[in-house]
Amino acid sequence: MANEVLESVRLKYGAVAESSLTNDNPGVQAVAEAFGYSASDLASIPAGANMGLSCGNPTAIASIRPGETVVDLGSGGGLDVFLASPLVGPGGKAIGIDMTQAMIDRACANALSGGYKNVEFHLATIDQLPLADESVDCVISNCVINLVPDKPVVFREIARVLKPGGRLAISDIALKAELPSEVATSMAAYVGCIGGALLIEDYRDGLLAAGFEYVEIVDSGADLNAYAKVENSTACCSPTMDDSIGETSVSQFCCSTSQPAHTPSSLHRDLADLLSKYDINAVAASVKVYAVKAKLPQISQNFARQG
Repeated sequence: MANEVLESVRLKYGAVAESSLTNDNPGVQAVAEAFGYSASDLASIPAGANMGLSCGNPTAIASIRPGETVVDLGSGGGLDVFLASPLVGPGGKAIGIDMTQAMIDRACANALSGGYKNVEFHLATIDQLPLADESVDCVISNCVINLVPDKPVVFREIARVLKPGGRLAISDIALKAELPSEVATSMAAYVGCIGGALLIEDYRDGLLAAGFEYVEIVDSGADLNAYAKVENSTACCSPTMDDSIGETSVSQFCCSTSQPAHTPSSLHRDLADLLSKYDINAVAASVKVYAVKAKLPQISQNFARQG
């Protein structure tokens, strides 16, 4: 069943990557602005980096500093990577991880057109990141964790690559209450980032168990019905789970600047139908997740507290 779900995710978002959706579409821009991006943010990056797939703006809460290494899980067309690029500066690096080859191709084409020198993109799953232990200052992600079947594994993998004291800043969908059964069992709702979402308390507990501290999860108050603003497109998120795992640099992927226009998948129509039947805002929320990796091993921290 998990493989079937992941294949559906891959196909749906591959179709989005190959579509003509860009920030030049008013509906696409409206979705991004509804979830926290400013018009100036969106104007500063290649139009093709935004496909209306966000549920927040993680770079706005990440406190990114010059010289840092920032990793975006589920980087899609590169929107958040490109926003992080000038923040880390020439001495830093912004890295995108995505499962979908079409998304990697699109992101690399955007990187070439934008002239970015400090970014790279890797085709990989976020439960097996092609990054060294304790090599990252900040991990960001935008509406992706909810798509992963085994979230505790992903939380542990994020903790592995972060330096002690490193942080995560995530925009995601989380649940305030149990979903209606039709939504919980809907493939459209899962691929649309709702069906696989965690309860907020489970999200917090999962991060704490993985070795994070100072965990904060805040409901952004954004209206999830914003996705209806994009006609004939898909809903939120860019998935990152795939069977292909490997470390490949931006130079190896950035070989094509052509982006064929395909008819987007039916996912958006299916999700819009669910949103018309249920008040999704009553049970789900766009959340801002912030946490810091513990600087000391958990046993040492416990001893220090007891002392």
